[in-house]
Order: sequence, then structure tokens, then C-alpha cells
Amino acid sequence: MSESRNTTPDAPRLPRDREPRFPGGPAADPAGSHHERRIRSFQPRRSRVTTGQGDALRRLWPQWGFDIDGHRVLDLEELFGGLPVVLEIGFGMGEATAQMAADDPGTGILAVDVHTPGQGNLLGLAERAGLTNVRVANGDAIILLREMLPPRSLDGMRVFFPDPWPKKRHHKRRLIQPEFLTLAAGTLKPGAVLHCATDWEEYAEQMLEVLSAHPDFENTVPEGGYAPRPAFRPLTRFEGQGLDKGHTVHDLLFRRRPHQG
Repeated sequence: MSESRNTTPDAPRLPRDREPRFPGGPAADPAGSHHERRIRSFQPRRSRVTTGQGDALRRLWPQWGFDIDGHRVLDLEELFGGLPVVLEIGFGMGEATAQMAADDPGTGILAVDVHTPGQGNLLGLAERAGLTNVRVANGDAIILLREMLPPRSLDGMRVFFPDPWPKKRHHKRRLIQPEFLTLAAGTLKPGAVLHCATDWEEYAEQMLEVLSAHPDFENTVPEGGYAPRPAFRPLTRFEGQGLDKGHTVHDLLFRRRPHQG
């Protein structure tokens, strides 16, 4: 990747809240005002970046990371060297993502998040483990799905422990909604699986309801309902904390139906 456009002599200076925290690394607001303002399903967090995470961002972002700016369509075959690609939306600090990538080196993982420390941590984990099948995307997954991924290009999608937005007035911010599922379906190959997991009971019920009702998806559990936790999904630290509090974790695995017409 070439030098960040924000460091070239003739580049206009960005507003302070959009300046990259790490030269050549992820932008603060990659899509900017080019796209309409909408209700976001995530809450950006500007927390402390450790020395190691910052070093990983500076060194590895040009090779393994990119901003979701909505200005180009990705060539996933080129990006992952021909591997089948699974999109992971929201990866936290990246431990589970790195473990799944190590356990399945024949699958590319396109990991999306807006949490800068997590981005740096995942890049560092991938480097230390010698992983070559992880790419990190910074920004809004909706813009990625809508404008940067070719139709029927994904072999799977994972949404693990998305923000439950527990207050009723915030439920419209939840990611798993009919509109999102329609958008996701357009990028998934027939037979590809959308795998969701949550420890928030009421959100799990909503997920099950909207997934079961959507015409593009079918439950992989023949009798319907939640699925057992697949062995390939690691037990994360976050999940362990929820279990310690008495939460029940629900997995939902729904298959993309064959395209009609």
C-alpha cells in the first residue's frame, strides 16, 4: 500500500476528528461525509492503544489493513489469494478471530471493527502466529456490504456478540434487522452460513425471529431454534464473563437459500 494520502504535500488537511491516529494506519472516519448519515449499529470507542498495538498498526496496516471508504469494490480473490472468505463483523480484541484463522488456514477472514486497540491487537496476534489469512477492515460494515463487496462473494458471515443496545428506545440500532439481512444475503453465496451469537436473551429472541422470517435464509437446525455452539467458535473472554454472570449464550446458524431466477 502506498503512503497515506493525508501525508502527501498537496493533500488537504483533514478536520481534527478525522485525522489518523497512526500515520499510514486506520482513519478516524474513513467514509467521511461521502455517505449519508444514518443510525449506526456501533459505538466508536477511542480507548488507549498500547505501545505494541500502535507498533503493529504502523507496520502492518499497509499490508493487512484497509479503510472502508466506499470508493472501490474489493477483489477478494486478489486480497486473499483465492481462499474462500468469511466476513466477521465486530471482533473485539481479536483473540477469537486469530484462533479461528489459525485453526482454519484454508479460509480467509475479513475482520471488521472500529476499535483501534483491537485492530492493532489482532494484527499483532496474526503476525506472531504467522497467519496469512486475516485482513482487517476499519469502518462501517454496512458500507462494506453495500458498496465494496461484489454480489455472492462471501462464503460465510459471523456476527459474534454484537452490541445488544438493551434500552428499548435503542433497539433500532441493533445490527440484526430485516434490512441488514437483505443486504447480507446479497453478498453471500448460496449455501453460505450466517452465524450469530449473543448472551443477551431478548436480543437472541429477536435474532431468531427476524432470521426465521427472512425469505433468503433457512435455519440449519431442522426443528428450528438455536444451534449448539460449534467447536470452531472459541470460548472468548467476553463470553466467559457473561457465563460467570449467569448469562446463556445462544448460537444461530442460518444458511443462505439458493438464489431465485
